[in-house]
Amino acid sequence: MTQALKLENLRGRLIRQEETIIFALIERAQFRLNAPIYEPGAIPLPGYDGSFADYFLHETEKVHARVRRYTSPDEHAFSSDLPAPILPPMDIPSPIHPNTINVNDRIRELYRDDILPLICQPGDCGNYGSSAVCDVACLQALSKRIHYGKYIAEAKFQADEPTYRRLIADRDSDGLLAALRDAAVEARLLQRVERKAATYGQDLDAEHPTPAYKVAPKLVADLYARWIIPLTIDVEIIYLLERLGPSA
Repeated sequence: MTQALKLENLRGRLIRQEETIIFALIERAQFRLNAPIYEPGAIPLPGYDGSFADYFLHETEKVHARVRRYTSPDEHAFSSDLPAPILPPMDIPSPIHPNTINVNDRIRELYRDDILPLICQPGDCGNYGSSAVCDVACLQALSKRIHYGKYIAEAKFQADEPTYRRLIADRDSDGLLAALRDAAVEARLLQRVERKAATYGQDLDAEHPTPAYKVAPKLVADLYARWIIPLTIDVEIIYLLERLGPSA
């Protein structure tokens, strides 16, 4: 049985996640692209054939898994072969319907192929470990925000159950998309993200009164518009189409 969810309660969490994402992107942008860390075999690792970035992410997630991070319904691992938690389970009811939705493969691909080339200067500065640390923070922040679409979808389902039941029964993805999207809310979100990026990302130097930005504020808003919002809505639609399945 799911607990009642309210959109107004979720928005505060989404707003805090914006700040986490913006700070993570700013931190990664201080280093160059450093392409070798994403190329399997470019940096030899004993007993591991993948890339340096994938190795670092996997090893980080192993530690997090042992302290039961991924037992929480709002956390999603990029790795599948993680160890069991060493801490006892917590009996915390989930407010969303049970599901196995995980779009982290898509998140990792768009992050490396699309986002990194936009926020990082090309070339190699040699800061491979520092870049990988920042990558983990960016990927985890993006994953949490995008998968939070499940909570948003559940809140909207509960707020207008007859409409969503009809759309789900008809397998009407276009109808669900229309019901889920709110142009005014998205416009305010993009404006807020751009303002935050301008505030947090300024290089404050008294000798240069014209603001300089570590990451262009408009670019951060564009990342939300082009990838983060659409992929969040994809998660919402997938969740709703499974919402009334056999386990409902």
